[in-house]
Amino acid sequence: MKVVAVSPHLDDAAFSVGGTLAALTDAGHEVTVVTCFTRSVPGPEGFALACQLDKGLPADVDYMALRRDEDAAAMAVLGVTPLHLDLREAPHRGYGSAAELFAGVHPDDDAWEDVRAALTGLPGDLWLAPQALGGHVDHLQVLRAVAGTGRPVLWWRDSPYVLRDPDAVPGPELPAGLTPLELPQDLDRRADACARYTTQLGFQFGGPEAMRAALAGLPEVLLADAGARELAG
Repeated sequence: MKVVAVSPHLDDAAFSVGGTLAALTDAGHEVTVVTCFTRSVPGPEGFALACQLDKGLPADVDYMALRRDEDAAAMAVLGVTPLHLDLREAPHRGYGSAAELFAGVHPDDDAWEDVRAALTGLPGDLWLAPQALGGHVDHLQVLRAVAGTGRPVLWWRDSPYVLRDPDAVPGPELPAGLTPLELPQDLDRRADACARYTTQLGFQFGGPEAMRAALAGLPEVLLADAGARELAG
């Protein structure tokens, strides 16, 4: 099969479902991870700049270029093909604080339309996408872009948000009538891939060893519609 995983950011797919992606490639499937919000924005200011300064990176570093390189290294560990869309992250779309990232999508933010347009015509037999647990606006936009397209989709639990709140609820666009599904997973390769995101590990987990410890107890349980369950078998 051609398998397409739609990741909001340059780490979400690996953190959330990297073990499943690795196992799918081992089973002979052609796996692509499409990451949506990866555009470099020269001269970031305000909250957008703070998002790289708090990672210990100076203002003159192309933060997104660095993250794209990390993602390429992580995808190589998983054996999947990365595809980076040239769309702006939420801090470059008018979201001005960390709290605002989790306070709902702005009424004038139509980024989901750009995501859906970019995915239109992309070949894929089986799709994977986030449930938007945690409510990050970029995750909500990807959920909305993928939902309602008629594709067979496996919906993953967003990590690390599910680690912080095991009772987190999905975004409102998540389809009804889904059933849990747990596929074969290579969790060691997931951890090895996640270790390539060196700019994120301290901020998200407290460091590489803490990341490995946290993810070790997190199996990848997906929600499947009928078509996805039949394909994934």
